[in-house]
Amino acid sequence: MTNQKMLEKEAMQILKDTSRTFYIPIKLLKQPLRNTVASAYLCMRAIDEIEDHETLETDVKTHLLRKTSILLNESFDETAYKELTLPYKEELPEVTLRLADWIHFCPDGVVNKVQKATGTMAIGMANWAEKNWDVQTEEDLDDYTYYVAGLVGVMLSDIWEWYDGTVTDRELAIGYGRGLQAVNILRNEKEDLAERGVGFFPVDWSRQDMFAYAERNLAKADLYMEDIKTRNITLFCKIPLALAKRTLKALKRGEEKITRDEVKETVDEIMNE
Repeated sequence: MTNQKMLEKEAMQILKDTSRTFYIPIKLLKQPLRNTVASAYLCMRAIDEIEDHETLETDVKTHLLRKTSILLNESFDETAYKELTLPYKEELPEVTLRLADWIHFCPDGVVNKVQKATGTMAIGMANWAEKNWDVQTEEDLDDYTYYVAGLVGVMLSDIWEWYDGTVTDRELAIGYGRGLQAVNILRNEKEDLAERGVGFFPVDWSRQDMFAYAERNLAKADLYMEDIKTRNITLFCKIPLALAKRTLKALKRGEEKITRDEVKETVDEIMNE
């Protein structure tokens, strides 16, 4: 097995281990989209694991995120990254330690876009970690969700355009990411407070307000989809969106999440459209 084939196999396994939601639609993508989106997701997941880490001190998180951002905005010095993460090798997960592999895994024609988006995300995450994720207003929430999720939408739009010239509205792409993130915030509200001591609801917002925020942004996601004519890309975008909408309905009913059977049913429905 060639090194590239081995890396592809390992990347898909780590993807499966880290994200049930995105593994399914990424697996359905044709090449070279599958490897491109997988590498892009893993790059962003690598820095997300730093921001979300339960035991690292905030100053360590901001140091790692800012230094990683600098490396991502250059040619990416693998040796420098290894030196940066070495003191935290035991704490950081494999997906983070192997960031250089995910960059190597990304096709040359689009890797700079992936690095730039991930680097911007890292800076945003560092700034929010420094503020202890203190969301006061809807503007704060918009800023936070832009950095942790809206940028994913922008990066995917760059990938679609690179792949076959598909042009999408970047503001709607940000709405797509924000919508998914708002559903995650609602689903993880108790866990975030209990485990991290943080909440992402603006001051005086109820769950109903966050439901409305999620719905406004998911409506933008629906509009985003209208620009996409490539079936393979459409399938990819529809699955997380449909799962988010179904999760939102479950949360409104007072349930914690949707079941594995509901996930499978949702995916099957989209595949058979």
